[in-house]
Amino acid sequence: MIDEELILVDEGNRAVGTAGKDTVHRAGLLHRAFSIFIADKKGRILLQQRNPRKYHSGGLWANSCCGHPRPGERTISAARRRLREELGIDDSLAFGFFSRYRADLDRGMHENEFVYVYFGALRGEPMPDPVEIADLELASVTGIARRIGRDPDRFTYWLRHYFENHLPEITRLAGGTVRAPQRR
Repeated sequence: MIDEELILVDEGNRAVGTAGKDTVHRAGLLHRAFSIFIADKKGRILLQQRNPRKYHSGGLWANSCCGHPRPGERTISAARRRLREELGIDDSLAFGFFSRYRADLDRGMHENEFVYVYFGALRGEPMPDPVEIADLELASVTGIARRIGRDPDRFTYWLRHYFENHLPEITRLAGGTVRAPQRR
């Protein structure tokens, strides 16, 4: 894992410092993050199966893309950067909602994130980075929810959290009602 600097925040999402990615995830420090849901014209969400060699949650299914803004980088800019890096997608994104969660993960890692969740439309063929992604799949919101209910251990903690706590927003935003991009 590259130990890039992450933005530490307080419960009000105010930046309070920085620390390396490995340190942040081993100590479970609260930090800023983003998640992206890319949907096709039918409202199906592009899921990614994380590469089994990832530093945590390897081999599990997740939403389209996730990451962290760097110190001094706007979160929307970071989200677009990461979308290009992981999926080869260079499209606009719209802010959907904020989420907050904490979880103990595998390999001694802990998530403790204040998350900006963005939505975008799939307009071309993704080009996944094999270092990051093992597989891609398009699935309906209903189908994903059903699969999470049947076999939750195949999905990342954060995707399960979003579906348990933000299902109405995901359904609405993936269904094609994504507004013009907002700055956050």
